[in-house]
Formats: sequence, structure tokens, C-alpha cells
Amino acid sequence: MCPKVLIRMNVIWRNYFSRLRIRKVPHRYQSSYHPVAPLGSRILTDPAKVFEHNMWDHMQWSKEEEAAARKKVEENSAVRVLLEEQDSKEHRKGPLKTELFPGSNATFRILEVGCGAGNSVFPILNTLQNAPEFFLYCCDFASGAVELVKSHASYRAAQCCAFVHDVCDDGLPYPFPDGILDVILLVFVLSSIHPDRMQGVVNRLSKLLKPGGMLLFRDYGRYDKTQLRFKRGHCLSENFYVRGDGTRAYFFTKGEVHDMFCKAGLNEKQNLVDRRLQVNRKKKVKMHRVWVQGKFQKPLPFTQKSSKLVFSLFSHG
Repeated sequence: MCPKVLIRMNVIWRNYFSRLRIRKVPHRYQSSYHPVAPLGSRILTDPAKVFEHNMWDHMQWSKEEEAAARKKVEENSAVRVLLEEQDSKEHRKGPLKTELFPGSNATFRILEVGCGAGNSVFPILNTLQNAPEFFLYCCDFASGAVELVKSHASYRAAQCCAFVHDVCDDGLPYPFPDGILDVILLVFVLSSIHPDRMQGVVNRLSKLLKPGGMLLFRDYGRYDKTQLRFKRGHCLSENFYVRGDGTRAYFFTKGEVHDMFCKAGLNEKQNLVDRRLQVNRKKKVKMHRVWVQGKFQKPLPFTQKSSKLVFSLFSHG
């Protein structure tokens, strides 16, 4: 990537997470959350001031807090949902497209998986409005959410293509060919998919990236407050739960994320556990947030030129 592209993508990545509001899956139509301080810079040094802000970054857990979280998960996963009640709907497979595709003239292409009603789509489009070489694809399982995106006043078909898609259906084609994407945003989407299907989803997304392309990931981490709030009888399998509205939630470890994306042929560039302390100042309640964030890159081809360089280095070693 050229320096200008890298600068633009760093801006998009920062803006994306600064506007991201963590919410339960069906409530995707809420307005975005705008932190006062940049993410990662608010550190709690005086416990007496814990309720002065809604969120604190890089929180270290005590042994007692981690033990309590582990005990809570053991309790809420003791009763499992019956297998026959865990079936989900499947979509019909559509025909493959071979003609010109939306964004075929662009030189830099981004896909957001699980776009909802566009809380992140439009900030990204606004960032790219003076860059016609960029094109944004965005998809969601819910047709209603996609219609909201397409009916928005800021939606520009010349620079964006919103479409309904089930990422679990490996036979359902995307409206563009494999190997053309520069960036994929996969944020709080993978956790809603059955663990048995996750690797297949990541493998498919990996095929969409061009060599050197980057997948940006963020999702629930193990012992996030969302996991601790589940009641007995909502556990489908280990660290995988179903909400009252039928939506699912899985809680990852950094190691699981590493294994999954590396098995899909991507190189790990970043993989960290983001621990924050969220507080309700009115109710004086403290809640631990745990997210896993990563950047994974599709390897560049090992060309004849690079092989000669490696051979030269080993020859003179």
C-alpha cells in the first residue's frame, strides 16, 4: 500500500472504533457512542475517582475478580440448551456472477461485514468522499438493516454497495470476485455465529482479500460482562450462549483468535485483549469489558525475486 492509503486507513480504523458502540445484536439501530477521550488513553490511577467517567482503559483484574468471573461462567453454563433447539435458518444459494461488478473501477476496496443500519458505514463514507478510488461494500444478515442503509441520505451507490448476505452460507456468492479486497472489517459479528461454522466463515473471508490485504477484527473476550450476565439455561456450548431474542454470543480468547485466522492463511499483525472498566455513574455500578482486537494480513506472494533475495541472504550467512 502507498503511504497515502496507509494514512487514510489508519484514520478510518481509529474513527471506526471511536464511533463503535457495543450493543446487543438486535439493537443495531441506536446512534453511535462518541468517547470524550481517545480510546486507550483514559487510565484509572485513583480508585476514588472511578465514577467520574463511564469507561476506563487497560484495566488489570485482581485474582479475586478473575476467579469470580470464572465461577459465574461455570454457573451459567451448567445447564445447556437442547441440541434440537439450536437449529438456525439457512438461505438459498444464488447464482454466481461473472459480469462487471459494483466497484470494479476502484483501486482500493473495503468490506464491512455486519453493517447494521450503517452506524459505521456513513462515517467511513464521509472520510472517503473526496477519494473516488475507494469503494465500500457493506453487508448484513438482516434485510431491514440493509434497506435502512440504502435509504439513508448519505448513501452513494457510486462509492458504496450494501447487500444482504449470510456469511455462513459458503455457496452464496458475493457481488464481487475473490481476491480484490484491501480491507475487511469484522467487528462483533463472528461471536454471533456457531463455533462449528466460524472457521469456514474466516476461510471464506480470507479468499476475498488480495495479497497484502488486511482483516481488522474485534469481538467479545472471555469473561466480558455480557457473558457474566447470562442466566442458567442459556448456554448452548462452552462459552457460547443464546439470548432471549434468539441471537447468539460467543466469548473468545486471544489464542482462539490467533489459531482461527492463521489457519485461514493470514499472518497475525496484532492480537490483544482490550480490558476496560465501564461504570454507571448514576447507579454507582462497575462493569468489566473484555474485547479481543486483531489485525491479520494476507501474505504477499513469494515471487522469484524474493526467493533470490532469501537465497542470497542464506548463502552469505
